[in-house]
Amino acid sequence: MMMGVTQLSDIFSGLTSQDPAPAPASDYLDRLNPEQRLAIETTEGPLLILAGAGTGKTRVLTTRFAHILLTGRARPNQILAVTFTNKAAREMRERVGALLGTPPEGLWLGTFHAICARMLRRHAEYVGLRQNFTILDTDDQIRLLKQIMEPYRIDTKRWPPQGLLGVIQRWKDRGLTPARITPAEDTDYAGNGIARRIYGEYQDRLVALNACDFGDLMLHMLEILRTQPDVLAQYHRYFRYILVDEYQDTNTIQHLWLRLLAKRDQGPSNIACVGDDDQSIYSWRGAEVENILRFEHDYPGAKIVRLERNYRSTEQILAAAAGLIAHNDGRLGKTLRSGREDATGERVQVIGVWDSDEEARIVAGAIEQLRADGHPLSEIAILMRAGFQTRPFEERLMTLGLPYRVVGGLRFYERAEIRDAMAYMRVLAQPADDLAFERIINVPRRGVGTAALQKLYVQARALGVPLSAAVAHQLETNAIKGKAREALRELMDVFDHARDRLSSDGHVVVVERMLEDSQYLAMWRNDKSPEAPGRLDNIRELIRALTDFGSLAGFLEHVSLVMDAEDNSGNDKISLMTLHGAKGLEFDTVFLPGWEEGVFPSQRTMDEGGNKGLEEERRLAYVGLTRARKRAIILHAANRRIYANWQSAIPSRFIEEIPSEHVEHRGQAMTERRQLANAPSVFTAGPIHARAASRNEPRIPRVTDVLPKPSTNIPLGARVFHQKFGYGVVIGVDDDRLAINFEKAGEKRVMAGFVELAS
Repeated sequence: MMMGVTQLSDIFSGLTSQDPAPAPASDYLDRLNPEQRLAIETTEGPLLILAGAGTGKTRVLTTRFAHILLTGRARPNQILAVTFTNKAAREMRERVGALLGTPPEGLWLGTFHAICARMLRRHAEYVGLRQNFTILDTDDQIRLLKQIMEPYRIDTKRWPPQGLLGVIQRWKDRGLTPARITPAEDTDYAGNGIARRIYGEYQDRLVALNACDFGDLMLHMLEILRTQPDVLAQYHRYFRYILVDEYQDTNTIQHLWLRLLAKRDQGPSNIACVGDDDQSIYSWRGAEVENILRFEHDYPGAKIVRLERNYRSTEQILAAAAGLIAHNDGRLGKTLRSGREDATGERVQVIGVWDSDEEARIVAGAIEQLRADGHPLSEIAILMRAGFQTRPFEERLMTLGLPYRVVGGLRFYERAEIRDAMAYMRVLAQPADDLAFERIINVPRRGVGTAALQKLYVQARALGVPLSAAVAHQLETNAIKGKAREALRELMDVFDHARDRLSSDGHVVVVERMLEDSQYLAMWRNDKSPEAPGRLDNIRELIRALTDFGSLAGFLEHVSLVMDAEDNSGNDKISLMTLHGAKGLEFDTVFLPGWEEGVFPSQRTMDEGGNKGLEEERRLAYVGLTRARKRAIILHAANRRIYANWQSAIPSRFIEEIPSEHVEHRGQAMTERRQLANAPSVFTAGPIHARAASRNEPRIPRVTDVLPKPSTNIPLGARVFHQKFGYGVVIGVDDDRLAINFEKAGEKRVMAGFVELAS
């Protein structure tokens, strides 16, 4: 039975339409700058607070919340406050309580999904659920999808359930129920229309189980608000004010849900959204920067307040970041200025190096110098575009005994895909390694369950042989039946062939081939999750690391030693993380390695997203620069090694886009590996620090030494050859940079010194 208006009103016990009594004013507004105060005191009507990096966004949002309560405009339960993380919600609750002098009760404060779950418990009948519905985790969702897919006889190797689950989640993130999916919104997953039909059956099964998944929390509430005007009217009546944090990160369904709650027939839309269009960096998980760009269109008469006074970074860093982000077209526009007393600061440093290993040595040497000068390691961060870039830095820091933490993820050799690949290598080198063999015997899935594995262990103990030998024995005696027999036979053959070729082909080639033949790499290529490409990059980096060692045994021993290093440094550690993970954080010193075309901006992102993808990459660069309080150091390598092959690289276009007056160029010579005794250090104009010189650390000469010599004899229209991209025709010339249309690789920008005229 559907809930009527009278029943619905009972839900909101404690809410009233009468105005709450005003509270006495405080001096909390006196501590704000004029723009912050304007954002807080503009209480009526739609408001967009464009809060640049380091401008006090959280302070403004929480003070606005408290201001509404202290001035008697609403009671605590008449304000809807939405955040993106539980941590942000807790922080807002604590700060509001501190301003009020008492913990507020009855708040509608939390993440989008937490608030929708709370609402849905009250209105579950409208979507066929009961109030005690369960929320399925990912494993349960996969199992349910497999059951539904089985009658369709879908090839799950080509079309894995995880991929379909991703399709369904993307539909839900766009507010699409099965009935709302048009042919244009459909997908070609496993054939035209099949995904949509399975989605419909999946939703029906969820209702029958009195369950929903994480995406349903918002999808169901959106449908209820769309189709039940009485429910929507009640929320309009009781939520007098809506506060939204990180509005630039909202996806389609979050935007639609907020708009329904904010736009009312009577009275103003008192929605205040805080965000920064220049820090929208999560499109890969559904965020739509267009939501913040069209705020004035969605809420006519909206006021925009720009917070441009940055209390984090120096003027040099802010000017560099502003000059960079100005190259984006899709932005509302603002100019940050420093509110620090020591406002000027150092220019952004750009350092050219030979390769990723040289990059790690220079960064680690500079950090040692900083520590010797009293700089806390906890105020130093190395921010990278992708997770695979951490490996050379981790190894160098461990070698020097510099403590570090990988923020938002595991250390390189602790990542699941690296542990898997290492287990394959351990079995290759030592067939008696039962722990390694157990890890990979069913990765990818080969039909070996827990019971089957237990039987293999019993057989191994009975025969007094390693687990892999027990498998070989079971295969010979036909004791293993069905699908598992064929799969394990193929696995054993992979190891046998790899061992046969190890001495002739070399460990790098053999390991790469082994991971391919075992279908391990194919498993990640078929994985449709957003993390899969990064996992493949990590495995490629692992194979690249093999090239530094003369044997597989030497590499395995090296990894064991570096992972066994004891860390007694407490909390004073260098932070390593991706640029995506760094948002919201700040450090005195920030190193930004890997600023090369194809690495940053990411070639994959540009290929998939075009100019929109490039603009998001530029926003990511802006986020990286604005994490630094005192100094930002960008590094780019002249070469990157992929497996055993060198590939030339050119500096990122983002380096060119930073205004030259805010940049200081330095570099490591490409052609000369000798040390330059009087070369300047990373941070000073004088000789390099004596401690670094005594350790034979690399010096930092001019950045111009890093670049290849310009070639002046390559005219427009010339046919050229490049070692990586092959043959092509020059279609554009800009100083020593060429735009070339390659026969196989398409259009690329390369340095003239890396190509030669073709005959």
